Amino acid sequence: MSSRPYIPEPIVITGIGLVTAVGCDRESSWQALRRGQVGIQLASDIEDLRGEEICAARVPLPSTVPGRLKAFTLCEHAAAEAVADAAIDWDSVDRTRFGCSINGIMGDYHFKRLECGQAEEDAARFPWWQQMLPNSMCAAIANQYRLEGPRLSHSTACASSLISFLTAVRAIRDGQCDIALAGGGDAIDPLFVAGFRQMRALSDEVDPQTACRPFDRNRRGFVIGEGAGLFIIERLGHALRRGARIYAEVAAGRMLAEAHHVTGLDAESESLTRLIEITLDGAGLAAHEIGYINAHGTGTQQNDLVEMRSIRRVFGECLDTICVSATKSMLGHAINGAGAVELAVTALAMRDGFAPPTMNHTDPDPECVFDCLPLSGRINHFQHALKLSVAFGGHLVAVALNRWNDAQHGFAYPNLAADGTLRKAA
Repeated sequence: MSSRPYIPEPIVITGIGLVTAVGCDRESSWQALRRGQVGIQLASDIEDLRGEEICAARVPLPSTVPGRLKAFTLCEHAAAEAVADAAIDWDSVDRTRFGCSINGIMGDYHFKRLECGQAEEDAARFPWWQQMLPNSMCAAIANQYRLEGPRLSHSTACASSLISFLTAVRAIRDGQCDIALAGGGDAIDPLFVAGFRQMRALSDEVDPQTACRPFDRNRRGFVIGEGAGLFIIERLGHALRRGARIYAEVAAGRMLAEAHHVTGLDAESESLTRLIEITLDGAGLAAHEIGYINAHGTGTQQNDLVEMRSIRRVFGECLDTICVSATKSMLGHAINGAGAVELAVTALAMRDGFAPPTMNHTDPDPECVFDCLPLSGRINHFQHALKLSVAFGGHLVAVALNRWNDAQHGFAYPNLAADGTLRKAA
């Protein structure tokens, strides 16, 4: 079967699955975030840390099979929820036109403890060779649903799942598929924890509830976390033909690189500033039309500085009307899965017209000249939103979403008039 030509048809989100440290499904996670619930706790049982306590944001979903990587469990839960949310009818969908794009993972390195050729010592343990390669999780979930469209998996640090999302968008635009399961997730890996500790990037706060302080003068580093965000995305025509409910349109997505340093960022933030500008241009949006930004917001000195400067440079005088959230203050940093988890939060914020808070923001950094919703969220009926990811290796990603206001095929504000304007409250 030949691929279809490029068609500039809108790509829409029709299903969302979300698993986080504050909820094991989409709606419980979202309601907890609205309340400002912090899912960070002290953990002393992370392998190879010899009982040392660190702050971590864990998802209370254990693997059902001994030895199976937790990231698989998290993504399977999120994928199942996204598929159910999108009301996929497997008897009518064309699986050869159904893609799967899920981020790469660290992989199972249990085999390093085995002698060459040694049989697995525990037959009940999940086979390490089925989860060793970075693309193993993407392959497993695609196989579970028998998806025969393009299968894509990216390992680009904490931009991985957002890039996987955009790669699926591109595959649909290029005519390789009509619909895709896209996004990703991650679980806490001892090697990552050890590496970040050596870099002194992790927060050394002793109180887990206040450990992550994005954009605050007293920020002390990020908190390791885990979670998963999976989406069903599809061509608008495909969605309408099957009567799908629509969350949002993917207005634009862009990627750039910082040719600077593996772990360091350019303090002048020129690349991130340009990324935001070309993403807005690709979406056909002016700066004043963005109502909400979900920042990368790690709570590290350099990441926050770069984001604060770029947001100020691009949005300038418009900042009085823009809400900015750093939801890692509640969810921790899900590393490879962070971008997709936070894009899901962005879409839900857009659906309900509510911008979630940035917790622990009690002493604003002088460079933080925007409203980051300290300690409490706010009703904000925004139509356009921006999600940013800033990753090690210089990977910079931005996604712009447009809210879907069609009452028949999407979510509409109760006070939305027929001409698309908001009616004034009585």
